[in-house]
Amino acid sequence: MRVFALGLILSAVALPCVAQTVLKSEPLVLAPYEVAFVQDASCPVGKVLKVTGAIRGLHRRKACFPSRQTRSVCAEIMLKQKDRAG
Repeated sequence: MRVFALGLILSAVALPCVAQTVLKSEPLVLAPYEVAFVQDASCPVGKVLKVTGAIRGLHRRKACFPSRQTRSVCAEIMLKQKDRAG
């Protein structure tokens, strides 16, 4: 039972890291409050565009974030999980 619970917790924490892939172009359809990272020319070198979906009638939120920051957060989470498991 403990192994099952541990696996469930690890998968719940790891899923946000899997979802943070960097796309080449902005998606046409984006659910409200869903986040997509896009590598395009609108942000300076070393940064990615973070696009957040909006509800009907509102514009999407767009902001530039350092690309290393999004990857390092996931790397830290994965390292902590490995330390706890092993």
